[in-house]
Amino acid sequence: MSIRIGIVGYGNIGRGVEAAISYNPDTELAGIFTRRAPEELKSATSAPVYHIDQAKDMTSEIDVMILCGGSATDLPKQSPEFVKLFNIVDSFDTHAKIPEHFSAVDAAAKSSGHIAIISAGWDPGMFSLNRLLGNVILTDGADYTFWGKGISQGHSDAIRRIEGVLDAKQYTIPIPSALEQVRSGSAPKLTTREKHTRECFVVAAPGADKARIEHEIKTMENYFADYDTTVHFISQEELDRDHSAMPHGGFVIRSGKTGLAHEHNATIEYSLKLDSNPEFTSCILVACARAAARMYSEGLTGCKTLFDVPPAYLSSLSGEELRRTML
Repeated sequence: MSIRIGIVGYGNIGRGVEAAISYNPDTELAGIFTRRAPEELKSATSAPVYHIDQAKDMTSEIDVMILCGGSATDLPKQSPEFVKLFNIVDSFDTHAKIPEHFSAVDAAAKSSGHIAIISAGWDPGMFSLNRLLGNVILTDGADYTFWGKGISQGHSDAIRRIEGVLDAKQYTIPIPSALEQVRSGSAPKLTTREKHTRECFVVAAPGADKARIEHEIKTMENYFADYDTTVHFISQEELDRDHSAMPHGGFVIRSGKTGLAHEHNATIEYSLKLDSNPEFTSCILVACARAAARMYSEGLTGCKTLFDVPPAYLSSLSGEELRRTML
């Protein structure tokens, strides 16, 4: 039986989820829910489109709802609300606020008897799992995470929420010398500012106060305040021409010691290089929707993260098939 998936929001992530569902024959797209007028939105696969207010009338037609909004303002509100009606998956990625988001969603999920998997993506998400594995294997060591060079959807969305901003893209860029130090096994102590820079390309509304916009970007807590950030104001034409792709990637590195005298170096590194950040994230969301459906069928409720999901539940293969082909 196919897992019936609904999509809330039809931006980059929503379109990515639509594509990812087509790669997973045990899933099907039950519908797309939008705040726009449904008749004005045509999906790439001709899937049915509904207004977001219609979702409450379709609880029996959807097994898992994937929420594809932004972390700045959409998901903190939508996830606790939608989990009252559906099992959900979201990609909430504001690391500092994950405990707060988890608590809100967990309370709503337990009261409604549903399950939620939050912060599903590659960071938080897959990178989080690799940080966990690195820590339990090399207990004497240090963690390092580098992102980019690439466009951060969450940070770009946060800029677009600033008054006077029409559009924006933000690049996260690792500092090469910091990456080299970590890979050398020297276990350097690096501040946030010493590991990455951020570069923003912003389209401002006519007459907007660019100095204020730049100040708001550079001082934004949880996004830019701890980084050396450069802001470029450009035209919409330039943004569309030069920054329309959505590349990203990064590295999770655990550097540690082994042996009774801690005399031997060991390094674990996991890396990603992505042509499309949202499409890759969407693939993870669909796998988590499968896991959510399985966990719910076993009677589990409440909020979960990828730390709580049995890896086998992410796969469409049976346990026997996994042991034979991947173990």
